[in-house]
Amino acid sequence: MTTTWEPVEPSLSVRQVLHLERVLAGEPEVVAGAGRLDRPVRWVHVAEAPDVGVMLSGGELVLTTGVLLAGDEDKQAEYIRSLHRAEAAAVVLGLGRAFPAAPEVMRRAAERCGLPLVVLHRPFPFAQLTEEVQARLVRRKFAAVSLSESVRTALTALITSGAPLQRLLDEIARHSACPVVVTNLAHRVLATAGEQAAVDDVLRDWDRIARRAGAGEGEGEGWIRAELGGRGERWGRLTLCGHRGDPAAGRLLADRAAEALVLHRMLAGPAARTWEEQSARSLLTDLACGAVPARQLLPRARAAGLPVNRRTFVPVVVRDRSPAELDRVLRLLGLPALVADIADVAHAAGGSEAGGQATAVLLSLARDQDAEALTAHFAARLREAGPVVVAAADARAAWDDVPAGLREARHVADAVADCAAPLDLPPVVRLRDVHLRGLIRLLRDDPRVQSFAERELDGLLRTADDDLLAVLRTYLATGRNKSRTAQLHHVSRPALYRRLEAIQTRLGVDLDDFEQAASVHIALLAHDAQQP
Repeated sequence: MTTTWEPVEPSLSVRQVLHLERVLAGEPEVVAGAGRLDRPVRWVHVAEAPDVGVMLSGGELVLTTGVLLAGDEDKQAEYIRSLHRAEAAAVVLGLGRAFPAAPEVMRRAAERCGLPLVVLHRPFPFAQLTEEVQARLVRRKFAAVSLSESVRTALTALITSGAPLQRLLDEIARHSACPVVVTNLAHRVLATAGEQAAVDDVLRDWDRIARRAGAGEGEGEGWIRAELGGRGERWGRLTLCGHRGDPAAGRLLADRAAEALVLHRMLAGPAARTWEEQSARSLLTDLACGAVPARQLLPRARAAGLPVNRRTFVPVVVRDRSPAELDRVLRLLGLPALVADIADVAHAAGGSEAGGQATAVLLSLARDQDAEALTAHFAARLREAGPVVVAAADARAAWDDVPAGLREARHVADAVADCAAPLDLPPVVRLRDVHLRGLIRLLRDDPRVQSFAERELDGLLRTADDDLLAVLRTYLATGRNKSRTAQLHHVSRPALYRRLEAIQTRLGVDLDDFEQAASVHIALLAHDAQQP
């Protein structure tokens, strides 16, 4: 769905009002409060009474001829003070009828209060100025209402069509023309949208930005925040970073965006991935696939809460444990990490998913910590809940080496997943532990390897005798140990001998010959690696 957004006309400031053609014809001169001309004008009001402030609600541009103030300096000073207390935007005094020049008392009072005081050297009917300014303000209010409905309609349509979170954020960023950041309550970045260079600039300075957000600063500089939550509970924040348009329009956009994100989260249901999980998955996927240089992903990793300065990184893939379980163990051990299900990471890196449920983990350890010992401790804590396979790459001292480490850990996990016969695996499996199986895994898509496997195993594959294939697999995996093979298949030694004889006959090989047995073993490993 593509939406064409109409820009909201910016609100008028005092400075913009003074540059209107009709006002310029009156030869305006700012005699006080020149540093406050960017105040927004909410309305225009004509008033002469000294206590005019009681009739105002703030943001008004007040027009006066001063006819009721002439000759009374106390009334002139009180007039200015009354406008200041009412938070008027500015006062415009038409010279001629009551004052031939700007009264000094009013000028000094306005300067002390910081209230812009403007005199018109060539008076003209105030009705003309009132009409033009009011018409512009009404058009702006109508545009704001139209924007509100357009934003709500477009985002609701995306939600009901099942669009992912990123699609909503892209739509918001496209209209706001600035980076959009979603964080949790700890200021950890969960999702971003916008022009990538601008997003990277924001994330590079995210620590300082987050601190300012915690102190409630930045709203006046285009940093517009909206809380995310429902049913009395807050769980996040949306920030428009450096919005350069009308502040009121930015606030409205942020509020509508927040409403849409809350609705999106509610409709997703409890079974959907959390935004934290989606954030980790996206970052690990981008790291693994290598489409974006690792160096460019550093700001995202840092903003996501992963320590990256002077750290050692250990890429790990864990089979048969959910991301939630791993998160719990990592918190107990106090180990900073990114955690994501492996399916998307493997797909992005050009591979397949490891057998069974598999989760990618990127550990971030201090340089003075023993990476190998901590990884082993992590694996030991996981084994307390039952058997588990932990595949890890060697520790990486440089962030730029993390993508290769993720691919290595996935490769090791895949090689272990291909093992249909029992293997004696160490607590943490590494590349050196998968030996020939790892090499075959790397070469499995080579047509020459596929052809070799089919040729060597043709006698068994043509008959699709899974029982004989299973016996052959166990026999070779156990180092041609007949007693162990018979035990694992729950058959007698004579029965096993008959099966081994049948296998040798069909394949035309002598399994007692080391070279022929090795050839069949390699072919079987290649065959298993090619299976989905």
